[in-house]
Amino acid sequence: MPPVNEQITDAVTQSNVKVLGESPPMAMSTLYQAMARSSGILFENAVSAQQQQNTLAQAASNQGVMQIYNVDTSAAAGATERIGQTGVADNLTSLLTVLNAFRQS
Repeated sequence: MPPVNEQITDAVTQSNVKVLGESPPMAMSTLYQAMARSSGILFENAVSAQQQQNTLAQAASNQGVMQIYNVDTSAAAGATERIGQTGVADNLTSLLTVLNAFRQS
């Protein structure tokens, strides 16, 4: 085997040293990029979850308001009037009138 020129072996050695010297920073930069992307996805998911929670809260509030507005107010007013006019006062007035009629006779 013929001897290899020293310039060639020097160039190959320097190339290998360059690759070995650059690989840790390249690996770290790849790791940092992956961590940054993962953090970005984490925050995107958090924002999405918060938006969904707000949508659910609005839907629940709307349902509550719709139920409040769907109460039949005329039926509620009629029930209140019936409760207020149970007839006790009218019965007492009628009884008093009858008693007064017996007293006078």
